[in-house]
Amino acid sequence: MQNILLTGAAGFIGARTAEKLLERDHKVIAVDNLSDYYPKNLKEYRLNQLRKNSNFIFFQADIENKNDMEEIFSRHRPQVVFNLAARAGVRGSQKNPQAYFQTNSMGVLNILEIMRKYETRKLILASTSSLYAGEKAPFAESFPANTPFSPYAASKKSAETLAYTYHHLYGIDVSVLRYFTVYGPAGRPDMAPFRFVEWILGGVPIRVFGDGGHSRDFTYIDDIAEGTVLGMKEVGYEIINLGCGANPLSVNNLLELLEELIGKKPTIERSPSLLADMPETCADTTKARQILGWEPKINPTEGFLRTVQWHLENRSWLPAITSASENI
Repeated sequence: MQNILLTGAAGFIGARTAEKLLERDHKVIAVDNLSDYYPKNLKEYRLNQLRKNSNFIFFQADIENKNDMEEIFSRHRPQVVFNLAARAGVRGSQKNPQAYFQTNSMGVLNILEIMRKYETRKLILASTSSLYAGEKAPFAESFPANTPFSPYAASKKSAETLAYTYHHLYGIDVSVLRYFTVYGPAGRPDMAPFRFVEWILGGVPIRVFGDGGHSRDFTYIDDIAEGTVLGMKEVGYEIINLGCGANPLSVNNLLELLEELIGKKPTIERSPSLLADMPETCADTTKARQILGWEPKINPTEGFLRTVQWHLENRSWLPAITSASENI
């Protein structure tokens, strides 16, 4: 058993990662600020599943507050840190870029400084496939990734480079995990998979930007969480893609799949393309296989079937999705 600090524990990826750590009998010191970026009842749903385990300890705190984070460190002395807390979303970052850099860059700097002080030697840092904007798919970690299309991606690049600096200066072992579009039960309600399912079930028109041909490497939450836990391996400093890596789905393909799974045809409204949107994402997962021994197991048909079933079982309390803007 290890003491593990996990930030962003009420989030989509954070909660499922916490479950997998608890299954391995680790003690999880969980942190989340429970922001109102989306309705808190979904975050409480995730936390309530985790609170059933006595090895789960939760603190409502913000990585932007260095004093609060240091107090948690000093009390629990974690051997490993999973920093999954972040302001996520390409489109939101265009509206409030300062907030994204405050959390995704300065918040990470706070974590690194406290790790240095308490000699915590292992960091797993969540990053994003959005950094590959302008590159040709499939995306390999060796690509420069120096042309981000959004403040969100730029803030994540900043976090990656900060982590490298602390690896170089202080010997912190860092696994940077670049996630490709994550979906599944209890997902983020600002993401297209959640919204598309809800809108189809509710008969709400779906706004599709551009011709619907832009594609994403949809990766199921359980696969992502398993890869995240495997990131605990000592690697020095490595950037590693976690994505499905085969046959990305276009928006049109996804809508066709959901129509088949739900048994209801979506109503589609077309809007112009957005400059911040990448035309496609697709992961080269060679490093994940070689370094972590990780491969995705759930294909999109099975993953989206599980997602639809979860929505059907939980619709009575899910937050209403009224805005047509979503992240994909």
